[in-house]
Amino acid sequence: MRLDKYLSETSVGRRKEVRIYIKEGKVRVNNEVVLIPAQEIDEENDRIEYLGQEVVHNGKQYYMFYKPRGCITARKDQKHKTVLDYFTEMNTDSLFPVGRLDKDTEGLLFLTNDGEFNHQLMYPDQHVEKNYYFWAFGTLNQEQISQLESGICIRENEPVTKPAKIEIMRTGLYCDLKRELQEFDYEKIEINKQNQSILEGRITISEGRKHQVRRMLRASGCYVVYLKRISIGTVGLDETLQKGQYREMTREEVTRLKNGG
Repeated sequence: MRLDKYLSETSVGRRKEVRIYIKEGKVRVNNEVVLIPAQEIDEENDRIEYLGQEVVHNGKQYYMFYKPRGCITARKDQKHKTVLDYFTEMNTDSLFPVGRLDKDTEGLLFLTNDGEFNHQLMYPDQHVEKNYYFWAFGTLNQEQISQLESGICIRENEPVTKPAKIEIMRTGLYCDLKRELQEFDYEKIEINKQNQSILEGRITISEGRKHQVRRMLRASGCYVVYLKRISIGTVGLDETLQKGQYREMTREEVTRLKNGG
C-alpha cells in the first residue's frame, strides 16, 4: 500500500494533507524519515510513525448516517454540533464525511476512512447522482423545469449547472398542504405566506456545489423550506434509521458505489 494512502485511512488526515506531512519529514517508516508519499509499505509488518507516534491502521470503515437538520458536516466545531458528535459509542479519529450536507438539510450521509471512496463519489467528473426530496414555496412551469433539467445559471460568472432531473409530486397553496408539510422539520415561515403557492418534489443532480439545490430552485423563483437527501447513486437512506442514527454499510452497498453507483 502507498504510504499516503495508509495515512489517509487513519486519523492523520486526508490524502492531500498527509502528502504535505510526508514531504515535511513528519513521517517515519521503521524509524527512518520518508519523504516520498508514493512509497510502498507493508501495512502488516512496517512500523509507521507520525510526529513520533505510531499510526495503526484498523481497516476501511464505511457508515451510513441519517443527518438531522441543524448539525454541520464537519469533524469538529466550537459553536455547532457536528455529524461526528452523534457517533458517541466508537472511536471516530479516522472518520470523515463523504461530501457534505448543508446545516439546514437532512438525510443520507456517508462517513468513512477511505479516501478513494470519497474521491469516487464526490468528484464532479465521476457524475454520481444524488437525489433529494423537497418542499418549496413558488411554482415551476414546464419551461422552468426544462431549464433546470438542461442547466441553469445560479450565479454570475459561474458555469451553468449540469443537467438535472425534476419530478413535481404535488402543487397547491400552503394553507391547503401545510398539514402534510408539518410532519417535516421545515424552516419557520411567516403568516402572510398562508395563501402562497407551494410544491413538493424530487430533484436529482450529479454535482456538489455549496447549497446547490436551494440555489437552483431559487434561480427558478422557488424558496426551499425543506430538503432531504434520499439517495446517492443506487444506495438509498435506510428507512429504519431515525434522525441521528447510523449503521455500518453492507459490503454490497460499498461495492455498488465503488463500481459507479
